[in-house]
Amino acid sequence: MTLTLGPPSATRQIPTVLTERLVLRDWRAEDIGPYSRMTQDPDMSRYTGGGPMDEEAVWRHAAFQLGHWALRGFGMWIIRDRLSGEFVGRAGLYEEMGWPGVEVAWTVRRDRWGQGLAPEAGMAALEFAFVHVGVERVISICHPDNIQSRRVMEKIGLILDGGWSLHGRPSVVYASTRQTWEARTDG
Repeated sequence: MTLTLGPPSATRQIPTVLTERLVLRDWRAEDIGPYSRMTQDPDMSRYTGGGPMDEEAVWRHAAFQLGHWALRGFGMWIIRDRLSGEFVGRAGLYEEMGWPGVEVAWTVRRDRWGQGLAPEAGMAALEFAFVHVGVERVISICHPDNIQSRRVMEKIGLILDGGWSLHGRPSVVYASTRQTWEARTDG
């Protein structure tokens, strides 16, 4: 048998996004260890219900994230510090089947909290959603007690839109429309 290859598929390339202090880029094998170490901090999973992940679980998670890009044309990026190159976390867009809309989300290493990195990454993901993906509305979901995430949602211009049950856990939904985002940022 002779293997014949057809033209490459139209699989989307994952764009790299640069902000003032961050690089948001595709998932790579080198991110498995740092991401796993980040999940070991109890504060990182207090409200997500996900718990710590070993490197094998992070490998599956990374494959899931890359698959999300292939299926949806958007997804989560790994966040790296633009100057040092160190792993900071992840941020981007997400829309699981049955989700109430395209979600902007972020996770920043605990030792980097309070530096404004989550809002910076969140704003980049919002811009990507409205300008490059072309959605009209973006949401963000968190546990009602997750005050830090709720503050980030408000900093990036999302407003409380109601409640929801995320995998059986109570959640709040914040949202913004393209029109509101454009008025706020001079889009």
